Amino acid sequence: MSGWTRRQFLVRLLPAALGAVGSACRAVARPSPTPTPVPPTPTPRPSPEGVVAAFLEAMAREDGAALWALLTPASQARLPRADLDALWRQTLDTAGVQAVETQALALIQEGERAQARYRVRWETALFGWLEAEGTLDLRLLPEGWRVVWRDGLLWPALQEGERLQVEYIIPERANLYDREGQALAAQGEWVEIGVVPGQIVDEKMLLQRLSQATGLPPETVQARYRGGRPDWYMPIVALPAGRLAPWAADLEATPGVVLRARSGRIYAGVAPHVVGLVGKIPPEERSAWRRRGYRGDEWVGRMGLEAWGEPYLAGTHGGRLLILPARAEEPPRVLAERPFQPGRPVFTTLKRDFQAQVEQIFGNRTGAVVVMDPRHGEILAMASGPAFDPNALLQPGAAPPPPGAFLNRATQGLYPPGSLFKIVVMAAALTHGFTAASTFQDPGYWEGLGPGYRKWCWLRTGHGVVDLPTALAASCNVAFYQIGFALHQQDPDLLPRMARAFGLGGTTGLQELPEAEGLVPDAAWRARQGGRPWSAGDTVNLSIGQGDLLVTPLQMARLLAAVANGGTLYRPRLVLRLGAAPGQPEATWPPEPQGRLPVPEEALAVIRQGLLGVTTHPRGTAPWVFRGMPFPVAGKTGTAEAGPGRPPHAWFAGYAPADAPELVVVVVVEHGGQGSAVAAPLARQILEAYYGLPRTPFPTPPPQPDR
Repeated sequence: MSGWTRRQFLVRLLPAALGAVGSACRAVARPSPTPTPVPPTPTPRPSPEGVVAAFLEAMAREDGAALWALLTPASQARLPRADLDALWRQTLDTAGVQAVETQALALIQEGERAQARYRVRWETALFGWLEAEGTLDLRLLPEGWRVVWRDGLLWPALQEGERLQVEYIIPERANLYDREGQALAAQGEWVEIGVVPGQIVDEKMLLQRLSQATGLPPETVQARYRGGRPDWYMPIVALPAGRLAPWAADLEATPGVVLRARSGRIYAGVAPHVVGLVGKIPPEERSAWRRRGYRGDEWVGRMGLEAWGEPYLAGTHGGRLLILPARAEEPPRVLAERPFQPGRPVFTTLKRDFQAQVEQIFGNRTGAVVVMDPRHGEILAMASGPAFDPNALLQPGAAPPPPGAFLNRATQGLYPPGSLFKIVVMAAALTHGFTAASTFQDPGYWEGLGPGYRKWCWLRTGHGVVDLPTALAASCNVAFYQIGFALHQQDPDLLPRMARAFGLGGTTGLQELPEAEGLVPDAAWRARQGGRPWSAGDTVNLSIGQGDLLVTPLQMARLLAAVANGGTLYRPRLVLRLGAAPGQPEATWPPEPQGRLPVPEEALAVIRQGLLGVTTHPRGTAPWVFRGMPFPVAGKTGTAEAGPGRPPHAWFAGYAPADAPELVVVVVVEHGGQGSAVAAPLARQILEAYYGLPRTPFPTPPPQPDR
């Protein structure tokens, strides 16, 4: 649109009105010819054209301070700078303006007065583009040309004292469902329970009934209304109407109890870190939300899928943009109007009942679980502990959850992977000189870095002679020390490069939730830290998943999925489809391959052989955990050091059935101890829950500590 200003300002004045000024003026400086030396002369005052250009530029960039600086002193006295800035922003916020464009049209000057005609366009969130023509009145004063303020400069249709207002039509928020149509978050009826102290007849009965209905101790209920005046309504708690139904009649018949119904968000109580939470718009964000077409007092998605899905779930507000006359007795005038668009339901990849079982199995532990379909990257369950109750947080005066409860450890928790990383090391070995038949001698320690740098195997008596698949199955540290050392001699960056090719050190591409990138250390990273140079000892540490290496559980799930499915790295996803809405058909997303592991199929087959040996080979680290399973499970245990004096993190990552993978399960328990003793039994119970099998109690670990 030639001649328009949009943020970066461009003014075009009509040549007939401007004469020698030329066809265009820009807010940015233009190169000028080399000046001819002349005697100093007084600096000329800005022309009316220059003031018009500056004023329209300030309008386009929403700069209230610059607008105020160009006003006449009389206008400035009548409208202080802070007031103008607030009025300007309030007007734009009210209309939901997202962009401002201005265009100068013509200028007429008569002596010390001038008038400029201009066009202004607003791009608004609710009403689309609005366009109008207005005028600027200018006066020549001793300090130069200045603009006379009038309210029509806010929007040309406004007369003095008039303001804009929006009457909103807000659609009901759409629901979040699991893949089978079971609600995860839905609009429903809440009942707020309150007490009017002065109406209490039998306090003992009141406390007994309220405690029974709410689950709160009687003393907690009493504390919430104690101190209120006799005629005050004191809110106690709000509960979903369905949950309160068995006690509603008794409560309504209890003097002093008041029940108030309201609509609101009700959560199914599973996957809180994934489903997320709604909340009221904070005051400091209100202006930004109003620019998006919101009224400013709505409940909006604050985290999880509720936040990601806000544009779909909330729909689009409708309403009328009104001009309110200065005189209250006059009717408002309609400037623009738009119908609302209903929200669109979001169907996730989760299985609600299975998710609930996963959370029950994981219990109150700290850590995370990810369950993924390796065939296309769909996430079937994702749990993070500690968790929180979103329904409780919607209560009036709710206490905050425990510290760290909002952190989704499945996507943002960073952990050393320990022996899980040996999968990557084995892939690097098989593509750089080692074979399945390569053998390693493990006496229980390794001194390849020198006698003064002895490194131990977790099995102090050693594994003896092992080939490569057995080394993975038995998690033989000494074998992987030797591999890491040999790879370092070839290229110090070889192992870090393979780790990144397996998806570590960067986000997985999950679009619905925030992720941590993790860290794959290498020589360049070490140099940026300013420490000692990268050495063979660093690569040897890296070869057993220790050192500075950090991963997320989701990264490990995606890695295992690629090994299981033949080498394809899929983008993990949590949303299956968007429901239809008027004029908008149902939307689905196909699986999205993002790359392939740089490992041939024959090498992947050797890795899968080692992973199957973890659960089936006599020397594996977890055959005693998976004994009796009706299908084979392949996987890797891990016990990752977590700092001096602290128990290690317990890992298990695997897939099943091993011969036709349908499910990847990754479990990490912070400071949980041995991976085979803690994480692997949890993974078995999760597999049993998915396939409808009886849940096996935790087995007793064998006398020899396994990894």
